[in-house]
Amino acid sequence: MDFGQNRMPKMYLLLFSLYWAQGLPVGFMTHALPVILRSQGVSLAHIGGFGLLMAPWAMKVLWAPFVDKFGHSHWGHYRSWILPTQFLTIFILIILSFLPIYSLNQPIYLLCFFIALLCMNSVGATQDIATDGLAVTILKADQQHLGNMFQVIGSRLGFIVGGGAILWAMDWLDWQNTFLILAAIVALNTISIWRYKESTYQNRAIDQDKEIGHKDAAIDHTQGIIQAEISIVEKFKSYLNYFFENKQMRTWFWVLCSIKITDGLTGPITKPLLVDLGLTLSQIGVYITMLGAVAALCGAGLAGFLLKKIKRNRALLLFAILKLISLTGFAWLAAMHEQSLQVFAMLIYLINALEDMTSAMLLVIILTLVMQYSRSKHAGTDFTFQVSIMACVSGVLYTVSGVIGDYLGYLNFLSYIVIIGVICLIPIYRWMINFK
Repeated sequence: MDFGQNRMPKMYLLLFSLYWAQGLPVGFMTHALPVILRSQGVSLAHIGGFGLLMAPWAMKVLWAPFVDKFGHSHWGHYRSWILPTQFLTIFILIILSFLPIYSLNQPIYLLCFFIALLCMNSVGATQDIATDGLAVTILKADQQHLGNMFQVIGSRLGFIVGGGAILWAMDWLDWQNTFLILAAIVALNTISIWRYKESTYQNRAIDQDKEIGHKDAAIDHTQGIIQAEISIVEKFKSYLNYFFENKQMRTWFWVLCSIKITDGLTGPITKPLLVDLGLTLSQIGVYITMLGAVAALCGAGLAGFLLKKIKRNRALLLFAILKLISLTGFAWLAAMHEQSLQVFAMLIYLINALEDMTSAMLLVIILTLVMQYSRSKHAGTDFTFQVSIMACVSGVLYTVSGVIGDYLGYLNFLSYIVIIGVICLIPIYRWMINFK
C-alpha cells in the first residue's frame, strides 16, 4: 500500500482503526468499570485501587526498546507486533465474555476478572507502542496534527463503544454477547493493518543507517567492548540525556510530569459523583460516556483545525486553561450534591461534555508535541517514554485519589484539584518561553 500524497486518507484511516481498537478495552476500564463498581456500592477507595490495572500503560517504556529493535522484516517491523496483539485482545475479550460478571463478589471470579483485565491491558500497551512507532515513522511534520486528531477520534470512539455502549447495552443485552460484540469490532479494525504493507519504517531506517553508517562502524570497532559493559542503569541515564540536553527539552520534561496531574486526581471521582447525583447506568452510558465521547470527537476536530491557525506552544496553554475551566463545573456539581440540591440532568450532561471536549483538545496538542520530540530512529521508545511519564503520574494519583476523596469529600477534593490545576500552568508557561 503506497501512502503517497494521493492516498493520504488511507494512512489516517489506518491510524484511526488501530486507535479505535485500542480504545475499546481502555474505555471499559476507565469509563464503564468505575460506574459498575459504584452502582454495586463499592467505595471510592476501592475504585481507586482498580487503577492498578492501568500499570502496564505506565510501565510499557520498559519493553518499548524491544518493540523498536526487534520485528519481523517480512511482516513489517511494527506490523509484526500490532497483528499478534490485536488477535490476543480478541482472544481475551472472548474469555471475559464467559466470566459470570454478577459473581464478582466471589474471590475466585474476582481474581480471574482482574487477571484477564491486566493481561488485556498489557497486550494493549504493547500494541500502543508499536502503533505510536508506526505513526511517528509514516507521518511528516506537517501531517502530525492531523494524524493525532485521527488518533484521538479513534480512541474516543473506542471509549464510546467500550465505555458508554457497554453501560447502555447491559440494560438489554447480556454480558457475554456484549463482550463478543466488542471482540468482533476489534476483529473488524484488524482488517486495515492486515492489508497494510509496511515499508516506510524500513526505508527510513536504511536511509538513516547510510547517513551514520561509517561513523557508527568506527565507534562500534573501537568502543564495542566498552559499550557491551555499560550497565542498564547507565544506558538509561544516557537515554535520559536527550530530554535534558537543552533548556527547551528540560522544561518540556516538567510539562510531561505535570500535565496529567488533574486527570489522575479526578479519575476515580467524577463518574462516582454522577452516580451519587442520581443518574442511572443507562443515563451515564448514553448521555455521559457516549455523548461526552461525541463532544470529544468534536474537540479533537476543533483542535486539528486550530493547530493550523495558532502555534503549538500557544495552543497547549490555551487548551490547558479551557480544560481547567471545564473542571470547575464538576466542583460546582459537587457543591450542589453536598447541599442536596437538585441539578437538571441536561446541565450535568453539558458540563461533562464540555470537560470531555476540552480534554480531547488538550490531548491532541500533547500527542502532537510528543511526536515532535520523538526521534525517527527511536520512534516507539521516545513516544512511549513521554506517554509513560504522563501515565505514571496519572496512574499513581488515580490509585491514591479515591482514598483522599473518601476522606475530604467531593467538594473539598475537587476544589483543591482546581487550585492544583492552576499551579500546573506554570511549567507550561516556562516551556513556552523556550519553545522553537
